[in-house]
Amino acid sequence: MADQPFQQWAIVELMGHRRMAGLVTEQEIAGQGMLRIDVPQDDGATVTQFYSPASLYCLTPVSEAVARAYAQRNFMRPVSVYDLALPQPTHQDEDDDIDI
Repeated sequence: MADQPFQQWAIVELMGHRRMAGLVTEQEIAGQGMLRIDVPQDDGATVTQFYSPASLYCLTPVSEAVARAYAQRNFMRPVSVYDLALPQPTHQDEDDDIDI
């Protein structure tokens, strides 16, 4: 029998400190196997996060309904891009110009 890729709705505990629920699959990134967790959101969107299997503390298979209910009660804020504003140029008086 051929090996089937892992795909299971589950509650996942990472290093014993973080819990989330969603559809868990395996995905290779940069030649390494990673856990992909697609966490359903209230609005129908999905938040995807990747973790090294070494960070896995516990994986409890559950039904899709249980995973969705758990994810709804334990809202996970999506990752957002941090953007720092560039510093604004300072205005110098004409007398402050330096000739080189």
